[in-house]
Amino acid sequence: MSKATSTRIKVGIGGWTYEPWRDNFYPKGLAHAKELNHASRQVSAIEINGTYYSTFKPETFRKWRDDTPDDFMFSMKASRFTTNRKVLATAGESIQRFIDSGVAELGDKLGPIVWQFMPTKQFDAEDFEAFLELLPKKEGSRVLRHVMDVRHESFITPTYRALAKKHKVSTVFTDADKFPSFEEPEGDVAYARLMMADASLATGYAPKALDTWAARAQGWTTTPKARDVFVYFINGAKERAPAAAGALLQRLGWAPPAADAAMAAAADKPKPAAKKAPPKKKAP
Repeated sequence: MSKATSTRIKVGIGGWTYEPWRDNFYPKGLAHAKELNHASRQVSAIEINGTYYSTFKPETFRKWRDDTPDDFMFSMKASRFTTNRKVLATAGESIQRFIDSGVAELGDKLGPIVWQFMPTKQFDAEDFEAFLELLPKKEGSRVLRHVMDVRHESFITPTYRALAKKHKVSTVFTDADKFPSFEEPEGDVAYARLMMADASLATGYAPKALDTWAARAQGWTTTPKARDVFVYFINGAKERAPAAAGALLQRLGWAPPAADAAMAAAADKPKPAAKKAPPKKKAP
């Protein structure tokens, strides 16, 4: 796989604060304040869950940005107050409040924004289009990419698909049995949330399954067109998510930033000059 293809694929986990990850994914005794720094050097992206439940300040987004490697990416869930409502067309004020909270402070590390809907939220074409029209295309000079996480089977229709295409939003793909999904990721961004990890497997998914996901992720970068790909191991046996992400990244040829830096330093380090052999002593 080419480096250009691999850099279009980001693989990660949901959040970074999770008790079962301590003393296994995180080094024993690691301060909680340093968990993001560590996690962001083991995976290439993280989906922020906290923004779904709480409002954060601009300085918090800046801190997250500065604590992660240069090529790292954050996806984030939009506030639940934007989507958990009977009439989506009334969400304008909540949407703007979320965008104004400082999400653009992530800079180049800002990935897609995920708009998660309740499993009971059914598709109403008129109301849903009104919601899509409320989503800002930009925040300042930064283009915003929107992903719909729709969880009711009524969305799996040509009408919804046409609306998503018209408004240039993507739709979450999932392998979960409990949520409906199109057969492949839809939209300008391929966004997969893999939720069927098995706690009995060290990497959550069997090796052959991970091989398959690696091949599919590579295919999504070019089909149906060139696009970025985000794959997150979410839910299921969440304690296995970091290992699953790491195993998939390994198959995609990704190396942790620390490893890259060490390799570069070793390559740049001048080789010691060969020692000259001492002159031979003349025979007496």
